[in-house]
Amino acid sequence: MTVQEQCNILIVDDHPLMRRGVRQLLELEPSLNIVAEASNGNEAITFACQLLPDLILLDLNMKGLSGLDTLKALRNEGIAARIIVLTVSDSRSDIYALIDAGADGYLLKDSEPELLLKKILQAANGENVFSDIILEYLDSRDDQSDPFESLTERELDVLQEVARGMSNKQIASHLHISEETVKVHIRNMLRKLNVRSRVAATVMYLERKSQ
Repeated sequence: MTVQEQCNILIVDDHPLMRRGVRQLLELEPSLNIVAEASNGNEAITFACQLLPDLILLDLNMKGLSGLDTLKALRNEGIAARIIVLTVSDSRSDIYALIDAGADGYLLKDSEPELLLKKILQAANGENVFSDIILEYLDSRDDQSDPFESLTERELDVLQEVARGMSNKQIASHLHISEETVKVHIRNMLRKLNVRSRVAATVMYLERKSQ
């Protein structure tokens, strides 16, 4: 998304006051357009599938479907929107679980409004965004753990096809999923493996297989 284009945003939070506050903050920036507000996870999935927003701001602790379950459901539906978790929780387990499930960012609700708006704008322009303390937790995560263990079964399927040299279109046809869903899986896969390209991911995959 270029700066000139509008970014269509879905706000997901079970607190009406929080939704209103976030909406008022985002409305300060003309390039951000709120297409809907969802008060629970099921609403979020319905709106996301109908409206195909560019960016979803997702609360973690909601009644009914949790933010984590909502995120997993959105990704399973092939929603390609960037999903930024906006929550009060700075629990390491929450952070790791949401990032591993495919979140593109993790921001804390107690952030200064100006900083929050700046981060959301960065997310709208394709960046992964995190509050400072979240970055510290992610940096200190056990580097010795096997990154392949964090991949879902479907992400491993996609990686296997990438390693065979197949294009997104070919992978989509082979796995009976949409090309957009393939792109989502590849984006999540690259982030989890901490590499920037399909080639680098392929090298890691082949090295691991040869061990």
